[in-house]
Formats: sequence, C-alpha cells, structure tokens
Amino acid sequence: MIEKATPTDLGTKNVWKLLLQYAIPSVIAMTASSLYNITDSIFIGQGVGAIAISGLAITFPLMNLGAAFGAMIGVGASTLMSLRLGQKDYESANSILGNVFVLNLILGIVYTVVILSFMDPILYFFGASNDSLPYAHDYMVVVSLGNIVTHMYLGLNALLRATGKPLVSMYTTISSVIINIILTPLFIYVFEWGIKGAALATVIAQTSMLVWQIKIFSNKSEFIHLHKETFRLKWKIVKDSLSIGLSPFLMNATASVIVIVINQSLSRHGGDLAIGAYGIINRMAILFPMIVLGLNQGMQPIVGYNYGARNHDRVKEVLKYTLMLATGIMTLGFLMGVFFPEAVASLFTKDAELIKAASSGLKIVLTFFPLLGIQMVTANYFQSIGKADKAIFLSLTRQVLFLLPLLLFLPSIYGVLGVWYSLRTADVLSSIVASAFLIRQYQKSNQKA
Repeated sequence: MIEKATPTDLGTKNVWKLLLQYAIPSVIAMTASSLYNITDSIFIGQGVGAIAISGLAITFPLMNLGAAFGAMIGVGASTLMSLRLGQKDYESANSILGNVFVLNLILGIVYTVVILSFMDPILYFFGASNDSLPYAHDYMVVVSLGNIVTHMYLGLNALLRATGKPLVSMYTTISSVIINIILTPLFIYVFEWGIKGAALATVIAQTSMLVWQIKIFSNKSEFIHLHKETFRLKWKIVKDSLSIGLSPFLMNATASVIVIVINQSLSRHGGDLAIGAYGIINRMAILFPMIVLGLNQGMQPIVGYNYGARNHDRVKEVLKYTLMLATGIMTLGFLMGVFFPEAVASLFTKDAELIKAASSGLKIVLTFFPLLGIQMVTANYFQSIGKADKAIFLSLTRQVLFLLPLLLFLPSIYGVLGVWYSLRTADVLSSIVASAFLIRQYQKSNQKA
C-alpha cells in the first residue's frame, strides 16, 4: 500500500521508502503512458496496415516537438515548485500553478496554428512517401487540434507530483490509458475511422483527465490551488521555469531533429519498410527509458526539496538508489530486445518482411541499453538541483554530440544497419560522459561536507 504523501515528508521520511512512495506511482504512470503509444501502434499496425506504421513513424518528430514544449513548461515549473516548497515559499508555489496554466495555453495555440499551416510540406521533409503521407497527415491533424489539451494535461500532471500527489498523478495517467485502450479499437474496427480514430481516442482520453485535474487544482481546501491572482504571469517565475525546463525541451527538440535525420536516412537506404521497422523499434526503445523517466519523476521532488533545504546527505542517498533501480530497469529492456526480438515485432504487424527488419534492428539498438540509465538519471539529477547548464549539456550529449554525427556518417557506409549502429554507439559514449560529470559532482559535494 502506497501511503499518502505531503510536501513536508520530503525532508523527514526514510529516503528509500520515500523514493518508492513517489517513484512507484510515477513508474506506473509512465509505463501506462508508454503502453498508450504501444497499443496505438499495435492497433494501427494490425487494424490499418503495415504502411500505416510507416506513416505513424513519420509523425514522431512533430510528436516529440509538442512534448518538448510541454516538458519545458511542466518539468521546469514542477522542479521550481519543489524548490519553493522546500524553502517554505508558498505564495510563489501558488503563482507557479497559475503561470503553468497560462503558458501552456499560449504555447499550445501557437504550436497548433503553425503545424496545421504547414502540415504536408513538413511531413514530406520528414521522409514521408506518397504512400505513407495520407496516414501521417490524418493522424497529425487530429493530434494537433488536441495539442493544447496535451500541453495542459502533461503540465498539470507534473505539478500534481511536485505538490505531494503522486498517487493522483498516477491515477490520472492510468485512467487516460484505459479510456484510450477502450476507444482506439472501437474507433478503428467498429467505426472504421482508421488512423484518425486512434488519434481521436488519445485526445478524448486526455481531455477527460484534464477536466479532473482542473477540478482538483480549483479546490480551495487544497494546499496549492488556482485562484484569480495565480493567473497573472510573473516574469521571474516564467524565466526560472523556462530556464530549468530548457534541458528537457532541448532534449525533446533535438530528438525531433534526430528522428528526422533517421527517417530521411532510412527512406534513402530502405524505403517505407525501414521506416516502419524504426516505428516498431522506437516504441520498444522508448518503453524502458520512459519507466526510468517515471523513476526520475519520483526522485525529482525529493532531490529538489532536500537540496533547497540543504539536506545534502539525503540528496546523495536518493541519487544512489535511483541509479541502481534505473540500471536494473534498462537491463530488462536489453534482455527483451536482444533475446526475443521476433516476438516483440510480431505484436505490431503480421507482415513477415517488416518483422524481420524490425527484429534485426532491435538486437543492435538495445545492446548497451543498461548503460543508458546512468545517463538519464544524471541529467535529471542536475536539473533537479537547479544546475540547468549541466543538465542541458548532458541532455544534448547523446543526441547532438554523438548521435547526429554518427547518423551523418555510418549509414553512408552500412546503409540501414548504420542507423542502428549509430544509436547503439551514442548510448555508450553519452553514458561515459554522464558518469564523469556525476563523479566530479560527488567529489565537490564531499569537499564541501
């Protein structure tokens, strides 16, 4: 049984129990969120067709970019919220809530207008063919129209965790997934709405949960709640939130660039089949990092609160436990991808050729997966203690410093295999750099002690 959490518990309770108390709901929520995307892909692949998987893969950069803006606001504000609660600055904490609401509304509208205005040229640039474009277009039109809801939903969910409600955050995500899993096959198989139906199911699920979140934060009896004054944008809160949130924004934004490069390379060397294989690999390669992200979300308020309260021993302790758990989670991903790739690929499609292509890629891409947990936890740790510059650098090392140059070089030699080799090599190199940063930070902490 997971106990109810309160903000002040972050500085007093047993660290291991506290991490489990916060991380378990977040891990369950992020696992459910991953299943959201996986089940969508399965229903689309099995119910619409193999080429629809390629169309869905073409939309990944736009999906990542939307997530980038949502993360910049939500993650940045939730980290700032934890720091302010640790400092007992409750007035600022309430203002952060209202500012998140307004910022998400503004950025969500701007993003939607821009994407809808240039949809087809963008998708062609991302690697769409004449065959896959209709699927990518239909999916993204619906998702873009619901983008404001997605931004709000993700941002408020992050604040639920930061204000001592990890269970509520978990229930919100799980409920959204359940609604989506019920509606997607209904819309695809019964109503025959195709890939549009999958997108519509997602938007409806998130909208229903957003209504619940707003109701929770509108309750005046809550510790942190919305009221008229909280909606006034305050420059310092906006600046600090965006500064801290710049790390996950850049990580997601550069992920969009990387996926564009990957899709363009796969289109040249393998066509729609290779892009479809990446669509399957991407879903599985994201599942376990998403679980680690949930673990990081559980760690973040504990680290932020105790760092703000100068409880450095507790900060080190929760970091140690998080690294251990993250490595174990990523090892499970390695075992699944390397030893059971055909079974994994078969979930998404009946096409034998696509199964073969995806299985080959899974074996290569997930080879050094266990190391990636170190890189992810370390970047989140620096973000949680407000060291945005180091968090940004570590977030970008894998994708910009290593992966992008590899993608521009190896595919020209090895073709499609070069794309898979690039992903694997970047995992190793970025993990080495993160380890060096973490060791250096630990040495500095010991010198100050």
